[in-house]
Amino acid sequence: MQSMDVSVIIVNWNSRDLLRKCLASILTNTHNIELEIIVIDSGSFDGCERMLREHFPKVRFIQSKTNLGFAKANNRAFREAASECVLFLNPDTEVLGPAIEILYHELKSLPNSGAIGGRLLNSDASVQRSCIRSFPTILNRVLDCDLLRDKWPKSPLWGAAPLYEDGTEAREVEAISGACVMLKSKTFEAVGGFSEDYFMYAEDIDLSYKLRKAGYRNYYAPLARVIHHGGSSSQRTGSTFSAVMVPESTCRFLQKTRGSAYSFGYRVALCASALGRLFALWAASIPLRMGGRSSSPWEGSISKWRAVLQWSLRQDELVKQYYPTDHTSWRL
Repeated sequence: MQSMDVSVIIVNWNSRDLLRKCLASILTNTHNIELEIIVIDSGSFDGCERMLREHFPKVRFIQSKTNLGFAKANNRAFREAASECVLFLNPDTEVLGPAIEILYHELKSLPNSGAIGGRLLNSDASVQRSCIRSFPTILNRVLDCDLLRDKWPKSPLWGAAPLYEDGTEAREVEAISGACVMLKSKTFEAVGGFSEDYFMYAEDIDLSYKLRKAGYRNYYAPLARVIHHGGSSSQRTGSTFSAVMVPESTCRFLQKTRGSAYSFGYRVALCASALGRLFALWAASIPLRMGGRSSSPWEGSISKWRAVLQWSLRQDELVKQYYPTDHTSWRL
């Protein structure tokens, strides 16, 4: 019999110090609902178990011997949950005010609710535009850049219009960020949990898609505010990790939902986009090098788009590392 309102599930991977801040923010700001908190360490062995014993003894801890990835780790922890609702929360987040209580009450009151997420903020308190989004297409992935997002922030291409609108009521959206997403436990079970086809990234898109396909509605609650420092785990795996794994996961999602031909078109389009951006960055760097500068101020962007280009040409050793058994099954 379920005795708690919300099970908070957090997957840790080399994020002990951030995890401690996250847990402190949950306990400091959540008072009017019953919580259980489950932390699973996905093979990092970073000392979080000892930290939890010393500072948060009531938190339930699961130690995985290997790095399971986001989906498998969350699904594993969910099997231990015993609450009406479940909140999947990143360790690099900090809950502000009654955010969890707001999500819980909104989830229970909104019609046919699937997943609900709050207003994610960057470390500098600016709005994190990725907290709600449209499902990926070739067009919105190729055009996704700060210049276009700044000029047309409410474009349906991005699916983020509610972030820029006044009002306090929850709004229906397509997809919710997995950094902070709450569902009813029975709903999560009904759609099969997180898809384990992905090691990292796109699991939240996939979950949102499955919920909508099953007839549920996903919501954004602007009053539930959570700081998401972002990228703390993936940054430790190497500078090009997200540059490669994000398009790989997107390609897998598109293959599942739109077919092999469409996912191949996405790969080709991203190849062309990477070539164009690398050429533009190279051309912009020429005057600087002629002026005696030994390096370009865009080295980070050049490295990112070089990695994307290599991925699009299937020179993706990093992908083989995380998908060793089915590396070729998602290709034409």
